[in-house]
Amino acid sequence: MRGNKTQGKSQQKLRIIGGQWRSRQISFPTVPGLRPTGDRIRETLFNWLAPDIAGARCLDLFAGSGALCFEALSRGAATCTALECHPDATNQLRDNKALLLADNLSIVETDAQQYLRRDGPEQGYNIVFIDPPFDGHMHNDICEAVNNSLWLAPNALIYCELPATDNRFVPPPNWRLKQKKLAGEVKYRLYSYIEPQA
Repeated sequence: MRGNKTQGKSQQKLRIIGGQWRSRQISFPTVPGLRPTGDRIRETLFNWLAPDIAGARCLDLFAGSGALCFEALSRGAATCTALECHPDATNQLRDNKALLLADNLSIVETDAQQYLRRDGPEQGYNIVFIDPPFDGHMHNDICEAVNNSLWLAPNALIYCELPATDNRFVPPPNWRLKQKKLAGEVKYRLYSYIEPQA
């Protein structure tokens, strides 16, 4: 049995809001750049996603605490692939997966930009979460890399979380803005993917 490698490190907790794991708590470590999506934002986001979440194939490019992954699976997503490059955060994701018996969660310890350079999956993802550390200014590069039919299913939904003061973000021209909102120092957006015409 694998020991918890994050034992002894500073731990915080968050609550899953809805679905089969409603009110369950998961732990996450204090690591640089890890900033879980807050309860109010998550509740709004998953209200937006409610018509599309059941059976969805999801990709979380910067999983961190796993808040978005576990919330999606709790509410009926078929699968979620969670990418995380920090070893402590990855180990805690594995522990939370075991705690919740979340067999439909795949955890990959990797850098998102490197991961997106590889061949895409057999089927594109229906929902993609893009919430990188705010100080990295990666949104434009990541969105450009993921804007590809190898990664995105037709009419895929893409969630982006950004600093409220960020004026650099320019989504790909074939993404249609569906929802947007501001909460404190965070602005968040939901886009739909329109496959470019050949």
